[in-house]
Amino acid sequence: MNEPIRRVVQRGLWFEEFETDVLYEHRPGRTITEADNVLFTTLTMNTQALHLDAAFADELPPFHQRLVNSMFTLSTLVGLSVAQLTQGTIVANLGFSDIAFPKPLFHGDTLYAETAVTDKRESKSRPGEGIVTFAHTGRNQHGDVVATAIRKTLVRKKPA
Repeated sequence: MNEPIRRVVQRGLWFEEFETDVLYEHRPGRTITEADNVLFTTLTMNTQALHLDAAFADELPPFHQRLVNSMFTLSTLVGLSVAQLTQGTIVANLGFSDIAFPKPLFHGDTLYAETAVTDKRESKSRPGEGIVTFAHTGRNQHGDVVATAIRKTLVRKKPA
């Protein structure tokens, strides 16, 4: 068997590779199941009946069905970006802000994610690293925005 000419290992982007005039679309999306929602909700000790009790949720307007836990939506939104943006290159999440859920997700909905880099700068205290700010947007299969979040990260620079 011939040896490959070169190897390509999937990774996120180095600090220098991030661009502020690009919309990164993360595919594939993730279809959210009832099992996902119930497992995440119970693992995180969230006893909210809107996520767990179908009979209770069915009676409540305006949705008349269980809602996907918004923290699961946020986690999945960020998770969908990892392979393309930060796999193996992130040092840490520094913080989240401006988190919003304009519309709910329901069991069977598919979440799609996109990210814009809104700012990047070299770290003043950590040579070899930079701070990148992401604006994440989650949309359902109809294109409706279901989640937004700003995330600051510490990302490694390309090794010399």
